[in-house]
Amino acid sequence: IKPDGFTLNQSKNQILVVFCCCLVDMNSVVRRKQVDSAHHIKKHDGEDHRHQLAKKLTAVDLVAIGVGTTIGAGVYILVGTVARQHTGPALAVSFFIAGVAAALSACCYAELASRCPSAGSAYHYAYICLGEGIAWLVGWALVLDYTIGGSAIARGISPNLASFFGGSDKLPVFLARQTIPGLGIVVDPCAALLIMIVTILLCFGIKESSLVQAIVTSVNVCTLVFIIVVGGYLAFKTGWVGYDLPDGYFPFGLNGILAGSAVVFFSYIGFDTVTSTAEEVKNPQRDLPLGIGIALLICCILYMLLSVVIVGLVPYYTLDPDTPISSAFGDSGMQWAAYILTTGAITALCASLLGSLLAQPRIFMAMARDGLLPAFFAEINPRTHVPVKNTIVIGVLAASLAFFMDVSQLSEMVSVGTLMAFTAVAACVLVLRYVPPDGVPLPSSSQTWTDSVESRVQPENVLEDAIESSDSPLLGDETAQDEKYFGKRRKIAAWSIALVCIGVLGLASGASAERLPSFPRFTMCGVSATVLLGSLITLGCIDEDDERHNFGHQGGFLCPFVPYLPVLCILINTYLIINIGWDMDQGVDMAAYWKHDLSILWKVTQLTEQCRLRSNDLYMGNNRSPCLRWVVHRKVEGVGSSSFVAAF
Repeated sequence: IKPDGFTLNQSKNQILVVFCCCLVDMNSVVRRKQVDSAHHIKKHDGEDHRHQLAKKLTAVDLVAIGVGTTIGAGVYILVGTVARQHTGPALAVSFFIAGVAAALSACCYAELASRCPSAGSAYHYAYICLGEGIAWLVGWALVLDYTIGGSAIARGISPNLASFFGGSDKLPVFLARQTIPGLGIVVDPCAALLIMIVTILLCFGIKESSLVQAIVTSVNVCTLVFIIVVGGYLAFKTGWVGYDLPDGYFPFGLNGILAGSAVVFFSYIGFDTVTSTAEEVKNPQRDLPLGIGIALLICCILYMLLSVVIVGLVPYYTLDPDTPISSAFGDSGMQWAAYILTTGAITALCASLLGSLLAQPRIFMAMARDGLLPAFFAEINPRTHVPVKNTIVIGVLAASLAFFMDVSQLSEMVSVGTLMAFTAVAACVLVLRYVPPDGVPLPSSSQTWTDSVESRVQPENVLEDAIESSDSPLLGDETAQDEKYFGKRRKIAAWSIALVCIGVLGLASGASAERLPSFPRFTMCGVSATVLLGSLITLGCIDEDDERHNFGHQGGFLCPFVPYLPVLCILINTYLIINIGWDMDQGVDMAAYWKHDLSILWKVTQLTEQCRLRSNDLYMGNNRSPCLRWVVHRKVEGVGSSSFVAAF
């Protein structure tokens, strides 16, 4: 049907224009930007350095940033919860397995960071290897992760400060939490103030920020060393009673160990912040892999030693799930150690907050350089050489969230952003090795121009250019055959990588879908595992692309065991992403039950003390119902059981 007022040719032309616009939009989703390359750097007279960050960081600075961001206050609570519910005395084994899993992602990050040392971290790598669409998703996922995560960290500092000073009533009025009448909103001025202080610090420069991060991290590490040394001494005096149990070293079996590893894996998230400062590192090819690897190794060793001491000091089922370390030291007669532990928790939170607010402005800056955000966010202060305007905007936003909103529940979900980044980085390594971006890479706006590379002329390159320019028909036929072979190999590799991702998604979904019937669930797992295994074998059999040697900067770290290590990394991260969604749904379903159950828990605790019942039985899943029934029917003088029966 021809529209009124239009001829048939006009209608066809409009349809063609719309179709072409759709194709342009699709091309913009999959287009990839050029990578910085040491082979194609030129010097331009009068080059504008407004978009240049100062190269001032060393390997020591990167280790401080990585350790400070990774070791948060969660470890002071996590050891009790995981030991009671999943691992028992084998908590150190779960930390070791989780550390190995995190090391897989660290290897992928180390190669890409040394090859592409520009700001933006996983967003930058995804834009180069996977395309603008995936990079846009990864960038905004990291932005939400750092913003909401930083706000949640800031709101966690004020309760620890109140505990350090003896209660919330001891804090000044302008720092204490207040409830807005009529709205029921609990505002936290202390959290907002801390974020603004950290924001001002970040505006002074990267070297000053890294120095403060090193100091705060040192205090936190010293606190952990104190716990390990003093706790180990007390455990030796008492004979390591936590390991002398009838249930043995693995009371929850292998499934409990793996479940505990999945929980404590999030204790290692934070080393990715190191790669966001890649553009400010003096020697990125050497220092970035060292900073990531040493930071992860220090965190893993501290976690394992801490878990060995805590579960050996007292039996795992007697640990308080909220304050496990303080309760363990308190049972040993060292109540005064609570002040040291609180100091460690505060410094850990401050270090994590500093790392979160340090990384996010650089991701915004990278997105603005690529045109995905206004150019305002790409401006760099000429005196401090940091994105000051960008940092202030993000600091104000995070402070507002921390002041008005309780983001603790959202903070559990934003870990998906970091896991998405881990998955994208592992996929980028596969793309880099087998189907690297085509063409001669052009220098990006972040590249520092140097004279040395421009003046360097290799005789081998001249000879190759001469041979390639020859008009010999024989050479032309051989070149055409080679190009046909290489094109076919790249196409097979690209399809294999895509099928690997599809197989991983199906396998992780089937393994996590416990609500599905057995037959479709096992069918999904079987088909997905077959696709995954076949694609992985194909990638293992074909050669890596020679163009990978011309990709980015050379002489840095190379990820080992490709393609097996990146594929395993993708599988682990995808499984964790899917299970986070399941855990959130399950948490909503159980919220009403636990709200009612916790309201009467203090009464049950009073009864257990009078009945001389072990309080840890209340927390054990298998003993909980019989224990409560026994308490209810127990005749206790002065306390009637009929009220509890009605309550239950």
